[in-house]
Formats: sequence, C-alpha cells, structure tokens
Amino acid sequence: MAKYTNPPIIEALCEFQFLPSQEWDMTLPGLLYQEIKEEFPNKHQQTGVGIQFRPTEKGIEHKVEQAPPRIQFHRKDKTALVQVAPDLLVINQLAPYPTWTTFKPKIAEIFNKYIALANPKGFKRIGLRYINKVIFPPAPVTLEEYFNFYPYVPKDLPQIHSSFISRVELLYLNERDRLVITISNAIPEPNKVPIILDLDYIMIKQEGIPIGACEEWLEQAHSAAEKAFETCITDKSRILFGEILQCPT
Repeated sequence: MAKYTNPPIIEALCEFQFLPSQEWDMTLPGLLYQEIKEEFPNKHQQTGVGIQFRPTEKGIEHKVEQAPPRIQFHRKDKTALVQVAPDLLVINQLAPYPTWTTFKPKIAEIFNKYIALANPKGFKRIGLRYINKVIFPPAPVTLEEYFNFYPYVPKDLPQIHSSFISRVELLYLNERDRLVITISNAIPEPNKVPIILDLDYIMIKQEGIPIGACEEWLEQAHSAAEKAFETCITDKSRILFGEILQCPT
C-alpha cells in the first residue's frame, strides 16, 4: 500500500470490549500499570458518559448515563495512551502515527499483558479505528476532487454547502464484522478547512473469534481499513499527503 510523508492520521485506536464474566477487580488497573509504567508513566482518571438508545411508540429515545470511569496511562510525550475500565481495554496512538508494523506489536504487547491479568471469558466487541483529518486552505472545497466517498447533492440544488456528514456501514465475513466509513466537516480552524475521514472496522458478533485469534483479526481489520482508505481518496489527495512512489523492483 501507499506510504506518505504527510499522512492525515490524527489518531488510531484499538478497543477491546470483553464479556462480563466475573466481578470487576479494582486492583487490575494498578497491576497493569506496574507492567507498562516504564513506557506509560502518567496516570489519569476520566469520568465517562454513556448514551442508551431504545425504541418506543413515539420513536427512538435516548438516555444519557454516567459510564464507569476510565483509568488512563499516558506516555510522557502524550503521543499514546492505554485506557482501562471494567471489561474494557483501549490502546490509542496519536499523531505522529508510527506505521502498522510498529502499532500492531504494541497493541499485541499490551493486550497480552491485560489477558494474563484479567483472564476474560471472551470478546464482546473489537474495533480498530483510524481517524484522518485532511486540511484545506480557507476556500470552497470540491470534495469529489479529493475523495471518492462524499455526500451527493443533486445538480438542481446549490452545490456550495457548509456542514455535512455521510456514513455507510459495510458488512464483512458473513456479517461478523462491519466497516463504518464516515466523512464530515470538522470545526473550522484559523485559515484552515478540516475534513474528517473516519474508518472504524468492528467485530460486531459476540465471541466472533476466540481470544487466541486476536492478532489474525487485527491483520484482517487493518487490511480492510487500509484498502478502504485508498479507495476513498483520489490521486489529488495522494499528492496532498506526499505519496512516496515505490521504485520498481
């Protein structure tokens, strides 16, 4: 796949949700911290908020609830962190993204340390997500020049618009997995027009794979997300990202 001198990735993350099988051990975050504190020494607690959706006769209602707090362990330079909560493990990599050959072993290393400590029953959900921010100068952006995935506006309607979002969910591997692709505008910045391209590959089937098959799933997820990214952008975006042309062998 293509390599870029100015890749648009602002965050990559891998989230593991495990099946509740036993009472949450409050000592687990501290035990994991002892395993990773040399690389992730800075501790922080974040209070979460969850949103529950349920169908009613009046339509879909949502209820905001406080989620269990997450314990976060940050690198000193704030480029990466590990998050732990009941039956949850998240590994976040912020920019600069170091390539998959570096990120995947880090996911596997922390995952294996967590598994040895928590001994979870199985997977409820896994997600590998890439959030890309593409920056344009402060002028109208013709999305189809840079993206192959964008909201279509019929020609009889004004073609200049402000806020937008387009989302599609693609099914993989007999509906075990799902790739959610979202493109939207972001909050404008001084002299910048940012566009977000979000790729989230998810195992949605509970216990779709055994614990021991995690690394194989990660490769499948990354391959699907990488192919989707390349399919969603045009050559004009590749020039913007500084594509490194490969010499023929």
